[in-house]
Amino acid sequence: MSNIEHIHRTIVQGTDVFYREAGSESKPKLLLLHGYPTSSYMFRNLIPLLSSHLHVVAPDLPGFGFTEPKPGYIFDFEALTETIDQFVTKLGWTKFAIYVFDYGSPVGFRLALKNPSRITAIISQNGNAYDEGIDDRFWGPLKKYWAAGKNDPELTSALRAYIEDKRNVDSQYFDGVSDTIAIDLAPSTLDWALLCRGGQTDIQLGLFFDYQNNIRQYPQFQEFFRNSGVPVLLAWGKNDAIFSFAGAEAFRRDVKPENLDIRYFDTGHFALETHAEEIAGAIINFVVPRL
Repeated sequence: MSNIEHIHRTIVQGTDVFYREAGSESKPKLLLLHGYPTSSYMFRNLIPLLSSHLHVVAPDLPGFGFTEPKPGYIFDFEALTETIDQFVTKLGWTKFAIYVFDYGSPVGFRLALKNPSRITAIISQNGNAYDEGIDDRFWGPLKKYWAAGKNDPELTSALRAYIEDKRNVDSQYFDGVSDTIAIDLAPSTLDWALLCRGGQTDIQLGLFFDYQNNIRQYPQFQEFFRNSGVPVLLAWGKNDAIFSFAGAEAFRRDVKPENLDIRYFDTGHFALETHAEEIAGAIINFVVPRL
């Protein structure tokens, strides 16, 4: 595999997984896991910066991007993790680092719990694993939804309206960014187009409801951080209103100082949109020598 990004598809238990790949197979391996409401396209600027140092693969999670889930696919985080687990197994990967963001974080951390010895490093870009990081500016309505149950008509209607409003995609890219003119319009435009596909609102509503099960697993994720000894790089947009920087600070409780590097950036949720070069540099300087 060359340093130029290539596009592939592979069938995993009936699901047609779309993924991007670059870098020599002889290099250490890095799995890039995106979040809501985006896809592997969010890594378009990062991949070429890393591909001479790492063998990089970025799949689209089922329900996102161009991955085509099998009929009857159950959209919860356990199923997403199982698909990605089988995906890396099909690639033949036995050791790899993970770059996790937003929804990709519980998927990556669940992968670590399934087989801790596989994970060689963690890079978390606003990828939360602590109660302190759950910012009520975003999560307050979802906490009410979890408490009321998925069939509550008023809360369900409000969340459907949230998912179906393009402004709520754009805000994740622009909020907290001082120089919004620097934000590429292509990713939010693509995200919105993909969210407009039939069935998407139900898929995303189901994942909103299921996220509470990730929070229940936070103590297990934290135990992995304490016991694994893997290097952890946090690249955090400090102005994020979804996963606050308090969630980044909380990693200090469980990761030894010599294994932890925290980088804060003056930006919002999608830090790669404004700081791809700085984040790539941190990966190359802190993570790559430890692989």
